[in-house]
Amino acid sequence: MKLILGSGSPRRKELLAQLGLAPDEVRTPDIDETPRKGEQPRPYCARMAREKAMAVPRSDEEIVLCADTTVALGRRIMGKPADEKEAAAFLLAMGGRRHKVITAVAVAFGDRVLESVVVTDVKMKRLSDDELNTYLASGDWKGKAGGYGIQGPAGAFIPWIQGSYSAVMGLPVAETANLLLAAGYPVYGETS
Repeated sequence: MKLILGSGSPRRKELLAQLGLAPDEVRTPDIDETPRKGEQPRPYCARMAREKAMAVPRSDEEIVLCADTTVALGRRIMGKPADEKEAAAFLLAMGGRRHKVITAVAVAFGDRVLESVVVTDVKMKRLSDDELNTYLASGDWKGKAGGYGIQGPAGAFIPWIQGSYSAVMGLPVAETANLLLAAGYPVYGETS
C-alpha cells in the first residue's frame, strides 16, 4: 500500500514523521475552500478535509491522507488571512480571548473515507503594538489559519491550550495513526 499525503504543508509532513511515516508521494488537491453561507466552523472543517481527500486521484493500492485546520472565534471562521491587514484583525480579535482550533483528518481508500475531527481550545494573550507589528513583519502569518502557527514565533502569544498540540500545528498525530490503522495501513510496523 502506498501513502499519499494530500497536502503541501511541511508541518503535516513533519508530524507524519513523528509516527515514523513518510508519504510515498505528495498530491495537493485543488478545491474551493470558501465556506458555505451560514456554515459553522466544525462542519466546514470536516467538509474541507473530506473534499480534499476525495479530490486527490488514487489507485486501489493507495491511501490518501488529507487534513484541514480552521480557527474559530465563536461562530466566525478565521481562515488564512488574505493580507497583513486581515492577519492583524484576526490577531487583535483573538487577543485576550479563547478560540478553537479545529483540525479534521480524512483518509480515503477504496470506496471509503474515514474521518476524525479534533477541537482544541486555545487562549491568545493580548498583543502589544510592538508584538503585533514585529510578528506581522516576520511574515509568519502567511498561509496559516487564523494568521498564526503555534510552532513558530506566535507560540509566545499562547499561554494556554486544552487539547492536542499537534492538531493545532495541523495534524493530530494520535487520531491520524488510528485512522491509518483502521484503513489497513501499517503504522508501528503492523500490517493489515
